Amino acid sequence: MKPEIIFEDNHLIVVAKPAGMLVQGDDTGDITLLEIIRQYIKEKYNKPGNVYIGLVHRLDRPTSGVVCFARTSKAAARLSKQFQSKTIKKNYLALVQGNVQNSDTYIDKIDRKDRNSFISPKGKYAELSFTKLAFKDNISLVDVDLKTGRHHQIRVQFAHRGFMLLGDFRYGSKIKFSNQTIGLHAFSLELEHPTLKERMTFKALPGDNWPEYFRNIAESQINGK
Repeated sequence: MKPEIIFEDNHLIVVAKPAGMLVQGDDTGDITLLEIIRQYIKEKYNKPGNVYIGLVHRLDRPTSGVVCFARTSKAAARLSKQFQSKTIKKNYLALVQGNVQNSDTYIDKIDRKDRNSFISPKGKYAELSFTKLAFKDNISLVDVDLKTGRHHQIRVQFAHRGFMLLGDFRYGSKIKFSNQTIGLHAFSLELEHPTLKERMTFKALPGDNWPEYFRNIAESQINGK
């Protein structure tokens, strides 16, 4: 697995994370995207000592797509503030079991225990909207506009309604996906550059682990936006 560099300057670096790669370390000790990017910057710019890379958001290990890192502490603070104030726009493509509505908005409250999340009246507010792009072989391809950023939010909200993401055995999927990954891809991230103060949008196409039919539709959708 090798991440693709989408954009970089002195303030931030944006990459496409492969499905199955950790963003930051856990008890497995597996190599992380954070370590790879830190080493990339160190070697490319011949930087001595420790290289600062600020982690401002994450993707689940089985999820692929756009991840942004800060290259300075000032950029990290400004990007983190955008995530907290919900001015950053995040869109995902998801492959879900069943025939979902053409479009809908899901509003729930999500709680968390250990590594699992679940719908609960005691949980935190969670909202997403989606549009169905395709349906084939009892699988829907949806474009998800994520309004809030709860733990496993997309996975939990769809599964709660009987539309499990492909390969997501944790939340009830019975359909295997590729190499212990799931059918979820963060294809677009829109933010304000931390110093230029310009809105910028970064996109990434799904990888070869996606079925060709849905990957082609996804690429048409991404390239057309």
